[in-house]
Amino acid sequence: MPETQRPTRLALGIELAALVAAIVVAVLSDGWSDWDLPLFATLTALSIISDLIAIETRVSRVSVSASLVTIVIGAVLLGGAPAALMGVVTILAGWVKHRYSRSDLLINLVTYAWFPLVAGFAYHAVADASGIAMGDLGFYLLVLGVFMVALAVDFALVAGYSTYIERSRFITKVQRGLLPVLPSELAASMLALGFAAAYVEAGTVAVALLSIIILVFQYVVGALLVSQDRADELELRARQLAGFQVALLSALLRTLDLRDRMTARHSAAVARYSREIAAQLGFAAEDQELVHSAGLLHDIGKFVLPDNILKSGRRKLTDAEWEAIKTHPYEGARIVSQIDGYQPIGEIIIAHHERLDGKGYPNGLGESQIPELAKIVSVADTYDVMTARDTYREPVSSYEAVIELRRVSGTQLEARYVEALVAVLDGKDLAYRHGEDADFEAELALDKRIHDYVKATPQVGTHVV
Repeated sequence: MPETQRPTRLALGIELAALVAAIVVAVLSDGWSDWDLPLFATLTALSIISDLIAIETRVSRVSVSASLVTIVIGAVLLGGAPAALMGVVTILAGWVKHRYSRSDLLINLVTYAWFPLVAGFAYHAVADASGIAMGDLGFYLLVLGVFMVALAVDFALVAGYSTYIERSRFITKVQRGLLPVLPSELAASMLALGFAAAYVEAGTVAVALLSIIILVFQYVVGALLVSQDRADELELRARQLAGFQVALLSALLRTLDLRDRMTARHSAAVARYSREIAAQLGFAAEDQELVHSAGLLHDIGKFVLPDNILKSGRRKLTDAEWEAIKTHPYEGARIVSQIDGYQPIGEIIIAHHERLDGKGYPNGLGESQIPELAKIVSVADTYDVMTARDTYREPVSSYEAVIELRRVSGTQLEARYVEALVAVLDGKDLAYRHGEDADFEAELALDKRIHDYVKATPQVGTHVV
């Protein structure tokens, strides 16, 4: 158990008192124990070896060990005191190897002393009161119940200690640390039944043979988990890299805005208009997010343009400068498509200046070849360029812009997307219709595709037995 904060003297005193109490209880209850030395030695050796060779994954923080199962079987077949000794010896052997802090050693000793005692008392109390004999159906049900009791005590002691030290909530520990591992613990309880059945049928020899099988099984499961862990780690690294790349795109846009003040506001406006056009026409939520992302990034290819073009203002561009401008959809698509999962956005960006009549750029695509979402971005882009006060041309009113959009519908722009924009604009205030209240940072925060790359759900550590 990793130490997160230094425990107080009170906490250490309580744990030490709990350990002393466990020793006293074990000594006083020893008369109920069955010190079958061959069985004790077999189970103790299995518990120690299993714990020493336990494989712990780094990403999912799962530890594969059969020690809990083994100690519970010891509590059932031998009694609480022998099982507690098994638990203490197992913890000490592990501490010699790993050398973690003494405060963690103390809570582990308390836990591995008390849950075997409780399990042993629970088993023998119920068995004596009900007259259940070893091998009866009730015996196996009782073994299952005792395993669950031991698991609950084990978790309660460790989680309670962590809760006190970390000043956290116990219920949170239950939700994140216990509930997710209950299926694997159910499988572990089946192993406990297997041990019990082997002993009933063939005695200690069968338990020893089953122990070898369990160790092999533990190794195989551990190897599989490590393999999956590496795959998860690679996926996590890929997501982190994608998040970094997306952040880099945002930085590029912000840098571009420093060079050309209109770009960030224009990108935000185009993203917002595009999303609302798609929503107006009932496009799927995924397509709305896609077109929004493409709107934010549609002009990122201008980053490669020199300042004399980018800051040309409203002066007339030369033919050479105009040809350079016409490369920005290609350059933008090339930049964006380097990010895993952003290829569809690249396809929209490269086509957002294409025209239905085939006279657009950079590839002169025809109407059927232009992606539908690129047609939406084209309408939004054209409208904002005409109406905004910070673009390279004199702004016109929203009414005049709509007239112009309708005039070029069917040749340059898709008519139904133009009418969808008109429907969106209807009733909006002046600042909205002219994109003056468009906020790049706000639109970026709404971009769920970017957020999906940087989300990482941390895995809770578990102990598979």
